[in-house]
Amino acid sequence: MEAEIKIKSGATKWDIRHKVWDYIENKNLANFPRPVHNRIPNFKGAQGACSKVTHLEVFTKTSEVKVDPDKPLEGARLAVLQARKTLLVPTPRLRTGLFNKIVPPPGASKEDLHVCSTSQGVKEFSVPIGLDAKVQVDLVVVGSVAVSEKGYRIGKGEGFADMEYAMMASMGAVNESTTVVTIVHDCQVVDIPEELIESHDLTVDYILTPTRVLKTECKHPKPQGIIWTKLDSDMLEKIPILKKLRALEQKAGKDVTLKKTSVGGEENEGLKQDPKPNPKRNVNRNSDRAPEQSREEDGPDRAPQQGPVTTVYLGDIPAGLRVSELKSKLREKEALPLRLTWQGAQHRAFLEYRDGPATEHALAVLRGLSINDHVLHPVLAKSQRAGPKPNQTKRGSRTTGTMVTAQAKVSNTTNFSGNATTG
Repeated sequence: MEAEIKIKSGATKWDIRHKVWDYIENKNLANFPRPVHNRIPNFKGAQGACSKVTHLEVFTKTSEVKVDPDKPLEGARLAVLQARKTLLVPTPRLRTGLFNKIVPPPGASKEDLHVCSTSQGVKEFSVPIGLDAKVQVDLVVVGSVAVSEKGYRIGKGEGFADMEYAMMASMGAVNESTTVVTIVHDCQVVDIPEELIESHDLTVDYILTPTRVLKTECKHPKPQGIIWTKLDSDMLEKIPILKKLRALEQKAGKDVTLKKTSVGGEENEGLKQDPKPNPKRNVNRNSDRAPEQSREEDGPDRAPQQGPVTTVYLGDIPAGLRVSELKSKLREKEALPLRLTWQGAQHRAFLEYRDGPATEHALAVLRGLSINDHVLHPVLAKSQRAGPKPNQTKRGSRTTGTMVTAQAKVSNTTNFSGNATTG
């Protein structure tokens, strides 16, 4: 069957994500929540696609099934509960642990089970499962933004499905015989270049859509455990259970050395940064991590206490843009700041320069610059106090414009050396 969405040669993971998200939105192929950008799309027909999981031989044989908490997988979670199998659901963003066991109330009715399969039910009827739990999962169901018939999968860019599987492998909960299934709309089945798939990427064995059941025969090995050299201390701070797992593996004598970045080098992008960049593609665009919410980053020439600086406010940053993409553009234009304060969720950033000439250069080269079909609007931060500029979009003008105010909103500060501090 020919793919509905054509992927151009040289496309990155973020190119593919946006292509799929845009297509689903333009064709009105999704239910709530909308828009689908930066989400696992809750596509129309998800319930029917989910029901196909019960037709798989592995489903009839297994007693424990792990299903991601995404909205379109609600039907799969319900099918597991109705079959009276053990349902394991990952903790959202791994904030409080790896996953939870969903325990329906005694004598649960069909309606009770339906409630248990929802996000609210997952919160109310769950029991935490520790790293030392004796769990054997034969079937894993994950959401996807895009997947190929060869079994190559692209998620929404946060890397949690890959990390969850790697952690399960580390604790012995999954092995080579574990079957991985993804459930998507037919349009989400696209041609994904093999060179985009890396050692930590989770591949799938089956693809379930509203109209098809595809067996991929994928030969790409699944993650065998956490690759610690792809993580930094900042990631461990955000995901406490990683700290716990690292301590256990260190005690067992395993190499748990974290990724090291040199001063002045590219900031570690966490799970998804390619340690050996492929010159044939833009590694920054391919890095598979979600847009950062709010952070500060020191530039390579940052010197402490160098006197007053000038701040440039950058508005109308497009949704989905990553800080590394912006830094790549700044390098290209020779306009790297001393410090970059990133507030991607608010569609803005602050660039701090040491002197007037550097600031003027930055304003000149960034004015009118287009990224992902969005034109950026750089202005001096202090001028924002008088209100938004004529060419600014509404969402890009929410800032008060002062660096002090911007810094007050920063929850975590990351230096190029990779050390995390509280901001």
